[in-house]
Amino acid sequence: MSMVWYLTLTLLAVSPAVIEGCPPSDRAALLAFKAALHEPYLGVFTSWTGNDCCHNWYGVSCDPETHRVADITLRGESEDPIFERAHRTGYMTGYISRAICSLTRLSSIIIADWKGISGEIPTCVTSLPFLRILDLIGNKISGEIPHDIGRLQRLTVLNFADNLISGSIPPSITNLTSLMHLDLRNNRLSGGLPRNFGRLGMLSRALLSRNQLSGPIPASLSQIYRLSDLDLSLNRISGPIPDSLGRMAVLATLNVDGNRITGKIPASLFSSGIGNLNLSQNALDGYIPDVFGPRSYFTVLDLAYNNLKGPIPKSLSSASYIGHMDLSHNHLCGRIPAGSPFDHLEASSFVYNDCLCGKPLKAC
Repeated sequence: MSMVWYLTLTLLAVSPAVIEGCPPSDRAALLAFKAALHEPYLGVFTSWTGNDCCHNWYGVSCDPETHRVADITLRGESEDPIFERAHRTGYMTGYISRAICSLTRLSSIIIADWKGISGEIPTCVTSLPFLRILDLIGNKISGEIPHDIGRLQRLTVLNFADNLISGSIPPSITNLTSLMHLDLRNNRLSGGLPRNFGRLGMLSRALLSRNQLSGPIPASLSQIYRLSDLDLSLNRISGPIPDSLGRMAVLATLNVDGNRITGKIPASLFSSGIGNLNLSQNALDGYIPDVFGPRSYFTVLDLAYNNLKGPIPKSLSSASYIGHMDLSHNHLCGRIPAGSPFDHLEASSFVYNDCLCGKPLKAC
């Protein structure tokens, strides 16, 4: 029994030292990550000293039970006192080291808005099994999205916006069935959207504007019940708008302006819950569907720069609200209806059509 007691007392004596602070391997990984970056103005890494990276290391937090590093949160634009004292936003150069992948308990990686971080996304990040947030917005990261990004089964936020990322959207991205927020805006992505996009059943925002994406809008998008914000603007997307988009339960914003979309406008879009609808700068033709009614509530309705013809639908007057509307640069003809919402719109909403007349244009 004396040996058992001796071992027990020994374990009790050393256990506080074992769990106190972060593991040396996590500390080493953080220091290797830091070594690949250069931040000259704010000194965000000056606190990265001492043996315990779980205590007062700026932007680092640990799991309270395991003491493993769980979150890296480094934002170049913040209300933190460091930024207020410097009277400036952050600027950082360098690259994201593969050493970050040694932090195998990471739940979130936020390295955002530093403007000068370049290099590629370490492909090994797809091996981090607990990762929920991957946010690298606002840098100069290039290369491609890792082809096996779909391995990150717990990922809820994927934000690579405002970088220099090229290549196509990997098909495996549709395996991210927990994903809620996808933001790939303002990159150099090309190729088509994955046909089975609808597998992203938890997605509420899909922001893909300002890329070089081509091909059709996948009809499977309409299977995403929670999707409220879809932005595909300023790409090279072609083909028709799927009619099923107008039957989505919670879709409130649909921006597909600045593409090469053809065909007729689905009538379902005007009797849906979409309140911000921008279809401008495409090659849509045919008539504007005369299906507006009390359910039609638009903060923005922009159909400018298309090939639409015929009259302005009289049913537009029965819409419950239309804030901004632009029908300019089409082939519309006939009398502009009187009353709301037309009485608060300026001539710029109707110019460059074939033969529209009435207020606010010339009299018929």
